[in-house]
Amino acid sequence: MRDSMGIRQRRRWPRLAREAAIAALVTLAGAALAADPAKTLRAAFSIAESSFDPQFNSDAASDSIIDNIFDAMLTYDYLARPVKLVPRTLEAMPEVGDNGSTYTFRFKKGIFFTPDPAFGGKPRELVAGDQAYAIRRLLDPAVRSPWLWLVEFKIVGADAVRAEALKSGKFDYEAPIAGLEVVDRYTLRIRLTQPDLRFLYAFAVPNTAPVTREVVAAYGSDIGAHPIGTGPYMLSLGEYKRSSKIVLVANPGYRETTYVPAGPIPADSAEIAAALKGTKLPIAGRIEISVIEEGQATWLAFLNRELDLLERLPPEFVDQALAGGKLKPELAAAGVHHHPLLRPNTWWTYFNMEDPVVGGYAPEKIALRRAIGMGYDVDEFIRVILKGRATPAISPIPPDIAGYDPELKTQAQLYDPAAARALLDKFGYKDRDGDGYRETPDGKPLVLERWSAPTTLQRQADEQWKKNMDAIGLKIVFRKDRLPELRKMARAGKIPMRTDGWNADYPDAENYMQLLYGPNAGPGLENQARFRLPEFDKLYEAARKLPDSPERTKLFDRMTELVLAYAPWRLQEHRIEDQLAQRWIRNYRPHPIRAEVWRYIDIDLAQRPK
Repeated sequence: MRDSMGIRQRRRWPRLAREAAIAALVTLAGAALAADPAKTLRAAFSIAESSFDPQFNSDAASDSIIDNIFDAMLTYDYLARPVKLVPRTLEAMPEVGDNGSTYTFRFKKGIFFTPDPAFGGKPRELVAGDQAYAIRRLLDPAVRSPWLWLVEFKIVGADAVRAEALKSGKFDYEAPIAGLEVVDRYTLRIRLTQPDLRFLYAFAVPNTAPVTREVVAAYGSDIGAHPIGTGPYMLSLGEYKRSSKIVLVANPGYRETTYVPAGPIPADSAEIAAALKGTKLPIAGRIEISVIEEGQATWLAFLNRELDLLERLPPEFVDQALAGGKLKPELAAAGVHHHPLLRPNTWWTYFNMEDPVVGGYAPEKIALRRAIGMGYDVDEFIRVILKGRATPAISPIPPDIAGYDPELKTQAQLYDPAAARALLDKFGYKDRDGDGYRETPDGKPLVLERWSAPTTLQRQADEQWKKNMDAIGLKIVFRKDRLPELRKMARAGKIPMRTDGWNADYPDAENYMQLLYGPNAGPGLENQARFRLPEFDKLYEAARKLPDSPERTKLFDRMTELVLAYAPWRLQEHRIEDQLAQRWIRNYRPHPIRAEVWRYIDIDLAQRPK
């Protein structure tokens, strides 16, 4: 990432200076550390982190860390269901005016960034200008933020400043933006080009969290390894081992925070709410996250009590943990808790629409992708590889998300290898040399190229893809790399075909359809299929203007029909997450939107093995 603040050589700040600054902040705040340093929560990621720069990063592992180091303006109530937005760094929920065109945010006073030499040894208070700066970073072409879509085409005057940066090669951070007004030290006002009733969701996404100019200027291209935020935890730089181990320690200067429910709480969470009442957050003084990419190693670490939480049971070990979707008696007898969650998520295989083999909008190219889709058996993948812990996807939009239509009838991607073969025959994809595999209509070799991570799960998926494609006469080869590298390649448009998924950033269909929106099909952005269809884009833009309603849902239905017709994706499944917690873990309840809820978790040290 290259920020237009300029790349500077990394300053090697003495660690003692940072520690002294932390001690000074604790003294200034007059606060004793609320978190218990004896309590260490041990968890694991199945993918390595990529960057802790909020505006640059978009992978789930890194975002989990970002959400605990930085503070977005809003968050979701921990236990309230349905999910409910609540203030995080604001005095109250933002004031909404002009029918959803004007938003006023008032920050709490006395919130401080964790100390860093970039601040010259002085405490650094969070102010409204920091949030405005973070929004400008989203707009800066040099940052290449995959979260640009949250604000692009929305804020009055912002697109003109971005357009000038695209022309000149440098974003002017001092250029006035009429719709981005720092009213005073603690007040930010945003005016939109048109009403947007879902705009507030953007500011519960961790990647809109404020950062400071000083830190960006000090660390330049290395800012992603030096996250300095105002959240409940901070990165232990001396213990951080990239792609291997991430250690968070409680922020000693964190403002006094307790959990107060903001909405209805399900009966099974009432005990947790009672336990959290009046308890300062965070509770655990230390979080240790191991990066364990292989499911077998993760499962064994949990069985050996080396992990306290298994936030995603590896699919290949479902049969060892569950019977009929329920925790096996021997695990239940050991005090393990099972938390199944159908988190709003969708998985698909995408085709790069710019690829010369599987891309393009010509009839024969569309036919090829549709035939691939009809030749792939999603039900078998769910039954055999995911052990039944998923439901087939009928739309990019998952259940329990505004805009999802359970009555939508989708036929184009049903598993039908006979129809797939007939379609390929019709459009000239035939085996001309007798080797069992089809050539292109003009007689050239035809080879599909699927990229995936080198894990057991993906090797099993490769085997099924080969079996299914062989059955319809299509040759497929497999390329491997680690997931962080795959994501970089995908964002650069270098992968022809890959399976990926998306967890909801907020509970609305827009969050999924933006993945196919034409203006998001560029370097660093999230339309990795590079799908560009004017009709789809017009429908997306029209849906943005409407409240959640049957009329709006019909627009999403039509967008789904276009996805099925042009087939930039082969829709696959919505996965069920089976989360396991050891018997000494207290207060744990998975949240449908926010993945990591570590600040609320308590550890019963008397129950934990020594």
